[in-house]
Formats: sequence, structure tokens, C-alpha cells
Amino acid sequence: MSPSTPHVADSHDLIRVQGARVNNLRDVSVEIPKRRLTVFTGVSGSGKSSLVFGTIAAESQRMINETYSAFVQGFMPTLARPDVDLLDGLTTAIIVDQERMGANARSTVGTATDANAMLRILFSRLGQPQIGSPNAYSFNVPSVKATGAITVDRGAGKTKTEKATFTRLGGMCPRCEGMGSVTDIDLSALYDDSRSLNEGAITIPGYSMEGWYGRIFRGCGYFDPDKPIGRYTKREQHDLLHREPTKIKVDGINLTYTGLIPSIQKSFLAKDIDALQPHIRAFVERAVTFTTCPDCAGTRLSKEARSSKINGRNIADACAMQISDLAAWVREIEEPSVAPLLAGLQHLLDSFEEIGLGYLSLDRPSGTLSGGEAQRTKMIRHLGSSLTDVTYVFDEPTIGLHPHDIQRMNKLLLQLRDKGNTVLVVEHKPEAIAIADHVVDLGPGAGTDGGTVCYEGSLDGLRASGTSTGRHLDDRAALKETVRTPTGKLEIRGATANNLQDVNVDVPLGVLVVLTGVAGSGKSSLVHSSIPAGAGVVSIDQGAIRGSRRSNPATYTGLLDPIRKAFAKANGVKPALFSANSEGACPSCNGAGVIYTDLGMMAGVAAPCEDCEGKRFQASVLEYRFGGRDISEVLAMSVTEAEKFFGAGDARTPAAHAILDRLADVGLGYLSLGQPLTTLSGGERQRLKLATHMAEKGGVYVLDEPTTGLHLADVEQLLGLLDRLVDAGKSVIVIEHHQAVMAHADWIIDLGPGAGHDGGRIVFEGTPADLVAGRSTLTGEHLAAYVAG
Repeated sequence: MSPSTPHVADSHDLIRVQGARVNNLRDVSVEIPKRRLTVFTGVSGSGKSSLVFGTIAAESQRMINETYSAFVQGFMPTLARPDVDLLDGLTTAIIVDQERMGANARSTVGTATDANAMLRILFSRLGQPQIGSPNAYSFNVPSVKATGAITVDRGAGKTKTEKATFTRLGGMCPRCEGMGSVTDIDLSALYDDSRSLNEGAITIPGYSMEGWYGRIFRGCGYFDPDKPIGRYTKREQHDLLHREPTKIKVDGINLTYTGLIPSIQKSFLAKDIDALQPHIRAFVERAVTFTTCPDCAGTRLSKEARSSKINGRNIADACAMQISDLAAWVREIEEPSVAPLLAGLQHLLDSFEEIGLGYLSLDRPSGTLSGGEAQRTKMIRHLGSSLTDVTYVFDEPTIGLHPHDIQRMNKLLLQLRDKGNTVLVVEHKPEAIAIADHVVDLGPGAGTDGGTVCYEGSLDGLRASGTSTGRHLDDRAALKETVRTPTGKLEIRGATANNLQDVNVDVPLGVLVVLTGVAGSGKSSLVHSSIPAGAGVVSIDQGAIRGSRRSNPATYTGLLDPIRKAFAKANGVKPALFSANSEGACPSCNGAGVIYTDLGMMAGVAAPCEDCEGKRFQASVLEYRFGGRDISEVLAMSVTEAEKFFGAGDARTPAAHAILDRLADVGLGYLSLGQPLTTLSGGERQRLKLATHMAEKGGVYVLDEPTTGLHLADVEQLLGLLDRLVDAGKSVIVIEHHQAVMAHADWIIDLGPGAGHDGGRIVFEGTPADLVAGRSTLTGEHLAAYVAG
């Protein structure tokens, strides 16, 4: 082969997708250049995630899983092949998505990133006094002591039995079991002591006497199920409440009996409270009081672990420090014997700062991180990676970032590309789209109106393309000529939550107030600690909405209730018949609409149910009609279609129409009422949550980054919605980084100047025009540049 002829291996420089039909994609074919940064744009719900995550990344992961033995595959999640004709040129995909990090109450930023593991080794080597192995510094490892007989081999067939004591020192605080808080359970919230068990005394969610719990309580023999709990002896009360797991036999079946309190601690309190289902969370908040552990002062660690120090600090002090300060402290440690460990730890902590998370601490519970913070925490392990020629897939990495921080994120994405990797980014922000080598724009609309490639090529070509993204790419919201006059004020005095430094501020009421500042400056701390939800305050946070394949917009918003009642009243039958999760469900598929076939280690197959043809209801239920339509036809309607249907004529249902109005208000008119929540995009879920909360009665609405997942065109619609709320006499407080929302505000409160202990102060309060004119803060500078175009 002559030197001028390219090697055949160098010709594989494209990822080819042909005929992709995942979710709403309509036979999409696209070629994506390798070792380049490609940004996927388009309105929310246009099919970006379906193409990038549901097709390219999913097939890459599936093919990697198939390289393992059948035995190993049996322990891995089974992934079905995406509905696509051809996928060529794939490389290993590393997915960095917005999924919140584990909801385990024991998981912290340190345990999730290996920083804690390195610190534990460091303290086990250098800590004074030395107390033991790295396990002695772990709040997840309890101290264990055991005594028993051991057999010693003396040779020539002789043995000797000796008594031995085994001790393992762990770092777990014995009082709180490494949780950092102790719980006090209100017994009156667990049961009604005037009733017996058979009379339904237990009031814990899910503890019904009709199911397995009833069989266990009746058959355990520890107490009389017909006797009121208030008349139990001390022994019976102990067995009901505190008995440790004990094997019992009921009706010939081996079962385990556990007292109510250990059972609650295992099933409810071992999880992050925010991750629990709403009715269980309400029970926990009602029944359980959490207080800081008095023995470990919330550090989770044993007395021994807290006694061992390096340069005057123990491991709890180190984990409580802001990461930027911890990095400086680690730099001061000079010990050749652990030089490689110190270098690795230093690199990890520097990566936190590099990615803009230097304001966190290692003891921060991972469940409290926002979606953007969780995504950047996952990015850290890839920054120093020596892997090349892999495909990194990012889902809106700029979420939760101030315009100042977006430049830093762009630099990191370009670093990954420059190492020879393919970087695929789903993004809406013009500042992030600007660094793309290649752009793929999907649309033209959302849902059934999307799913096609409207443009692929360079950024300049996108501007001239005339697509929705191209038209809005250079949009700049102008500052309002006049701002509204406040009708009152909400006084906040001496706020000190998290990093707030004794903040005093007056929040105007009756206007649109926007809180700004770099990530970690204290915006959420100020609002959520000083303006708690309830008592006329409606709070809409960034938490992702949860739902299974059986959940859909109709069930999530409560729309199905008035629809079921209307069908039941018109036909003289029970409302439960019109639920695919209740009595009306097709018996063959249990109301799922599809039949799942489990093929062991291979991907399961889902085929439409032949009996109900995917409609999810029994044939007899579909004979009942309302306004000329059956229940499956109503659930197949779009929001716009249903709005007309329930708005007038025989089918007029004001309760249903009000909910549909709100869904249309947030731009979800195209959404089908029965579409599974699992198929909705991030932006669609955000707006669905917004529409649901709009129904709550309140005078003050607090919104935490409502533009998350929204296309530039959708932001305009959101601003119109916020204006309508304020014009209706409500007070709207928005935490936001999007400059269009800032420019639209009546009043801005800017926190900073930095993040963590460098923030927590009010650096500006006034109108957007004054902020732009002064340019005294980072936000002012970026907003001035934005409105100037």
C-alpha cells in the first residue's frame, strides 16, 4: 500500500443510522461524524432523546452486554434492540444523563465518587492515633465482636480446640447506625389503640389485614388479633412493635414476622424520603421525627474514627469542608509513602472545581443534588479518563448552570472531543449549540408532529435553514419598557440556611421576581428555607416526575377522575370500570395493552394484546359511550382534541375541561391523554408537572428553573404563562439562569458573588434595566451581553 493511500481502517469515520422508528421517530436516517462534537436540537418532544439515547446509545450498550457470557448476562438488565433498520459505525457509548443519583440515604457525594474511599485509605495510613484499616473510617461498616471455639491443626491428625475472640473495628456510629440522625416514631400514627388488629387498628400504608400482613399477624401467636391494642400486655406490645425478624409457620407456609418499628425502618426510613411515593412520604413526615444524632453530632462516624486526625482534622471535618477548601488542605500534606494516593485524590478534587462543583462538600447526601449537579458529578470520573474513541452522550449538560458556568462546561466538552472521542449532546441553550462541529435539528413540531430530521450540517447553515431552532437561535428578549408595581413585600430576615450569610431581603409581591446567581450561590436555600411550601405557597421544584408504563398524562394530572365519573354517570355503572388499572382492565394483559414475554437472559418481547388490540380495556367496557366515544377513544385523543370534546355539547365536563386548559396553556396540546409517561421527554415532563401544580390554590408561586428541557420557542410560551399568573393577582418567584426570563422580570435579586462560602450574599436587587446598566455582577455582565445581541 502506497503512503498516499489511506488505510482502510481510517474509512470508518461515521455513525450511520437508517430507518429509526423509536417512539415518535419516523424512519429517521442520519450520518454523524466520529471524533466530532454533534449537538442535537429541536423543540421539546421532537425526538432528540429517542434518536440519541433510545437508538444510538441503547444499541451500543446492548451490543456490549452481548459480549459477556450467558451466565453474566443473566444478572444484567435485558435491553431490546431498538426499532431501526441499520446502525453502523457504533463505538462504546458512555451515557451521562440527568437521572438523579441513588436515593439511598447512605449515599453521599464522597461515596458516589470514590473520594471517601481515598480519604479512608489516607487516614488509615497517616491518621494519629492509628485505629485500624480503612473500614474503621467508614460510616457504612459497623464494629463487630465475636467469641467462639476454633479448631487448631497440630499435625499428625491431632487437633486442639481453643477459645478465640474476633474483633472488627468499623467506623459506623452505633447510636444512629451511620445515618447521622436518630428517629423518634409517634406510636399514635402507627395504630388506633382503641381497636383490635382485625378491626383495622394499623394505619401504616400497605399494612392491610386482608393480605399477607393479616395472615402473619393472625398466625404468629404473639397476641390476640381480636383484642384492642390499648389492652395489650407489655410483652404483647413489645412483640407488636419491636420484635426482631423471627421465622414462623402459618398454615404450613414459612414466613418471617417483624415488629412494626424494625419493619418501618427497613422499608421506609432506609430510603431517601424525597424518593418515596407521596402517600408514604406523607405518613413518614407525620409519624417520624428526625433529629441530629447526639453521639456523633450528625457526622455518622464512631468515636474512634473521629479521634484519628491528620494535621488537626479528622475524616468527618475533611468531608464537611467545601471541596475547594479540602483540595487546598490535601495539597499541604507531604508524605512520600502515600504520594500516588495523594496525587489521585488531588486530581479528583480538582476535577470537582474544574466542573464547577467546588462549592459542594463530600458529606452532602447524593439524593439532595439537583439534576444538573448529579450529571456533572457523574462527568467527573470521565475527565481524567485515558479512554479514547468512545462515544460520550450528554443530556442537556448546561442544566442548572449560570451563563458564566456554561463557558466552563463547553471547555470540558471540547476537551473530551479533542482526545479523539465522539461527543453527542442534546441541548437547547444557544451558548452550547455554538461550539458544535455538526448540528442535527429534529422536528418540525413535537410528538406526532416531530420525529423527522429538519436539518443537519454546520451551525451557520442552521441559522439560514428556516427551522424553528434556526429562527430562534439568535432571539434576544428585550428588557421591558415598564415594570409592574409591587402590591406588598415578603420580608426575609437573618436567613442562614446552608451557605447564606445572615441575608436580609424584601421580596416584592404581586410581580414577577427572578432570583439569579451562579450555581451554588444560595438561591434555592434562600427560597425554600424562607418561603416553605404550604399556607398559600405553591412550590414547583426540579424533581423529576415518576411514573410507570401504566401512568399517563390523564392519570398524573387527575384528569381521568372526572372523565371516569362522567362515563359512569352517563351509563349508570361504577367509575372503576373505566380504569385500565382497576375493574375495567383487559384480563389477558391486565390493562397493560401489551403482553410481555420473558426470554430469560435475552431481551423480553412486548407484543400488542390480541384480545383488546392494545386498547387496555375489556370489550364490555368499550360498549359504554359518552358523547359518542368509548373510553379508549377518549384516551387516544390529543389534549387539543379533548379540550374541544369536553368543552361543549353532550360531553361537556367542566372539571375535565379546566385540567385540559392548563395542559394546553403550557404548550402540551399535541400530547395524547393515554401516552405512557415513560415515553415523554424531559421538557414535556417539566411542563406536565407545571400544569398540575397550577391547579393548586395559592397566592405565591415558587418555580425552580422552569425552563429546564425547554426549546427556545417553548420559553416564549412559558413567559406568557408567568405573565398570565401575575396579571391574575398572583406573586411569582422564579429561580432561573435563562437570560430571557431575567430580561422579562419585574424585579431581580442576584446572589453571589461566587458559590459555596464565596456566595450567600445579596449582590444586587432591582429592575433588570438597572442590573444591565450597572454591570456590577456576573449576572449583570451576561445579561447586558445578551440583550445587546
